[in-house]
Amino acid sequence: MKHFALFAVVFPLATLLGAAAEPDKDAAYYNRLLGRGINFGNCLEAPNEGAWGMKLEADFFQKIKDAGFNSVRIPINWAAHAKNDPPYEIDPKFFERIDWAIDQGLSRGLAVVINVHHYDGIFREPAKHQPRLEALWRQIARRYKDRPDRLFFELLNEPQGALNDEKWSAMIPPLLAAIRESNPERIVIVGPASWNNLHHFDNLTLPERDCRLIVTFHDYSPMEFTHQGAEFMKDSKKWLGRKWPASPKDEETLHKEFDKAAEWGKKHHRPLYLGEFGSYHFADMDSRARWTQAMVQEAGKHGMSWAYWEFGAGFGAYDREAKTWRQALLTALVELPSTEKR
Repeated sequence: MKHFALFAVVFPLATLLGAAAEPDKDAAYYNRLLGRGINFGNCLEAPNEGAWGMKLEADFFQKIKDAGFNSVRIPINWAAHAKNDPPYEIDPKFFERIDWAIDQGLSRGLAVVINVHHYDGIFREPAKHQPRLEALWRQIARRYKDRPDRLFFELLNEPQGALNDEKWSAMIPPLLAAIRESNPERIVIVGPASWNNLHHFDNLTLPERDCRLIVTFHDYSPMEFTHQGAEFMKDSKKWLGRKWPASPKDEETLHKEFDKAAEWGKKHHRPLYLGEFGSYHFADMDSRARWTQAMVQEAGKHGMSWAYWEFGAGFGAYDREAKTWRQALLTALVELPSTEKR
């Protein structure tokens, strides 16, 4: 056993206008920079920031840095802030807010992931909305082409619905092309369909020549534990009281899932990023801490980066009312030993 490495980085403000990813550093290098991360859920992926009870504050970024995290993932609802007709212009004021959020992370030495989150239209009518998503990424990529290589682009959060495996794999190359016009070396994150489900890795087709990719997946299993009592999940109240592990099978399943994901990554020579995992606040804290520790250890064992869902809302590792970390979760995330393999 050894401690999961903390990738402490000195990143002065003067470097905010640096170049994009360096061609002599591979995707695995950048995946290590992501290291251990946390999501800013319920903020900028809401229809409007604050609509879901949370707004980003500069102090949040510093707390994350001071706690020992290496990166932040910022989910963003671009579709709610762009016109519906060509050229699908993104609201300049919204862009300025994203500028601020990105620079808050970068100026503190954190790697920053920005994505397209909650684009529901493309899940219902992929063909109709694909030109708009391409246009969104073309604008985003051009605006941030001079940001340093610690800024990562994630194509689309949790492809689902009518955007199935086949249609999603076909959509990836033109989306990448929209980014590569202005960011030929930028590291891009992309995951499988069916909600970034690791069991759909075998249905994910990526451009073989694009080596600047990190592959992501999300894992909230078992849902009966992680989402017990969640108001947005049908019939989740019947799961209240579920512990983790409920049986040895829970741990066995967890090991098998990570082994399967790692095997796919090794076979396809793609580094893996566990972009979301977390447990809702109705679960008891001891179980939440045990589950979180197990997830972190499995990711570390296989050399995966990760980002906990999320900072300060329903799954939060940070208690915004008490203005303190939930220590059991923080300990599981950044202080406990891990069998990291890097």
